[in-house]
Amino acid sequence: MPNRNPLNRTLADGIRRMGFRKWYERELLSSHAHMALALLSAVALLASLEALGGGTPGEQFLDLAFIVVCGVITLWSLRRYIYLLMHAEEMANQANCPQCKAYGQLQLVEAQHRPQASWVPVCCKRCGFRWNLEEDSD
Repeated sequence: MPNRNPLNRTLADGIRRMGFRKWYERELLSSHAHMALALLSAVALLASLEALGGGTPGEQFLDLAFIVVCGVITLWSLRRYIYLLMHAEEMANQANCPQCKAYGQLQLVEAQHRPQASWVPVCCKRCGFRWNLEEDSD
């Protein structure tokens, strides 16, 4: 997957600035916005396909260009929707405290050195238990 969208915060930055639950909510909202874009561009793709039948060769070329652009936008936004949704769900599955079972009450632990770049060290706000969330690398 390409680099993250600058509008979407990384997991560590999201937990630090707004908390896990807000980060998760915004990640889901962003993924569903991409789904809406995919739906709108698919409708535009079908409209462009319908318009392809008539007109001058210049208009047909323009319709063909619209078909290609709408197809690319549809595929990109659908791919981005699936990635953001799966990423948010993967992180949500790891957000239960192993000790007290509290969900989403995470606080970022600032470590001097992280054992792996894909690990985000967190601790439970309720009981203080520490563990790592394993984040896939983008």
